[in-house]
Amino acid sequence: MTTASHAGPGVAPAAPDPTPPEPAPRPAPGSLRRALTRALPLTPALVVLLLFLAGPIAYCAYIAFTDLQLTGQAHASFVGFANFRRAFGDQQFLNAVWLTLVFTVLSSLVGQNTLGLALAALMRRASKPVRTLTGAVVITAWVLPEVVAAFLLYAFFRREGTLNAVLDWLHLPSQNWLFTLPILAVSFANVWRGTAFSMLVYSAALGEIPKEITEAAEVDGASGWRRMWHITLPMIRRSIGTNLMLNTLQTLSVFGLIWVMTRGGPGDRSQTLPLFMYEQAFQNSMIGYGTAVALLLLLVGSLFSVVYLRLLRTEV
Repeated sequence: MTTASHAGPGVAPAAPDPTPPEPAPRPAPGSLRRALTRALPLTPALVVLLLFLAGPIAYCAYIAFTDLQLTGQAHASFVGFANFRRAFGDQQFLNAVWLTLVFTVLSSLVGQNTLGLALAALMRRASKPVRTLTGAVVITAWVLPEVVAAFLLYAFFRREGTLNAVLDWLHLPSQNWLFTLPILAVSFANVWRGTAFSMLVYSAALGEIPKEITEAAEVDGASGWRRMWHITLPMIRRSIGTNLMLNTLQTLSVFGLIWVMTRGGPGDRSQTLPLFMYEQAFQNSMIGYGTAVALLLLLVGSLFSVVYLRLLRTEV
C-alpha cells in the first residue's frame, strides 16, 4: 500500500520548478487570413477618410505654422508658433472666442436642448392634430437651407421687419435688433432652425421609458416636475449627452446663418470664430493665420467632445 509522504517540521519545502512557462501559442495563419479578409471591405472607407479627412487636416496643420498668404508672396516660410502667439495677443480674436462661447451656450446648450426637450415632453401629452402641426412647423425650419433660413430671420429682425411690426401694433417700443442685440438675434435664429433635431432625439428617448415607472411615480403622488427631475432625466441621460455633443459641434461651425444676417457686425459684435477665421484667411489674405485660428476652433470642439464622451461612458 502506498502512503503519501509529508514534509516534517525540519524539512525544507521543495524548490519551485525552474522550467519557464511555455510561450503563448501564435495565431494560426488561417485566423490571420480570416481577419484580413473581414477587414478588406473597410479598406475603401479607410482610404477615403485618409484622403479627404486626415490628409486635409494634416495639410492645414502644416499651413498653420507658416506665413502663407493669398497674394504678394512667392514662397511660404516656417514661422513656428508665431500665428498662435499672435492669436492670443489679438483682442479681436479673444472677442471672437467670447462671442463663440456665448453663441454656443445660448443657442445650443440652453436654447435647442431645453426647447427640444420641452417640445418632446409636451407633444407626448398633446392630441394627434397638435402633434402633427407642431412637428411639421419645427421640422420645416430644420430642413430649410441655411441661407433661406437666414434670410427669413433677417426679415424678421430687421428695422422694418416682422418683429417690429408686431411690436408697433401692440404699441410696444421697437428697435433695430440686428444693431442693438446682434449676438442674441443670431442665437435665436440658430435655436429656431436647429430645435427640431433635439426634439426628435428626445422624442425617441422618452418613448423608451417604461410607462409602468412613470405611472407608479404618479400614483405615489410625485408631481410632474419631480417625475421629470428624478425619473425622466436620469433615464435619458445618455441621450442628453449625445444630443449636447452633436448640437455643440454643429453650433461651433455655424457660418452661413450669421454671415447672411449680420456678417459679424455691426463692427465685430457678432463675429464668432468661423467668421473671424474667414476674414483673416480670405479677406485679409493671411492663410497661415486663418488656418491657425481654424486649428484652435478644432481644439475647442475636441475639448467639448472629450467632456461629452466621458459623460456618455458613465453608467446610468
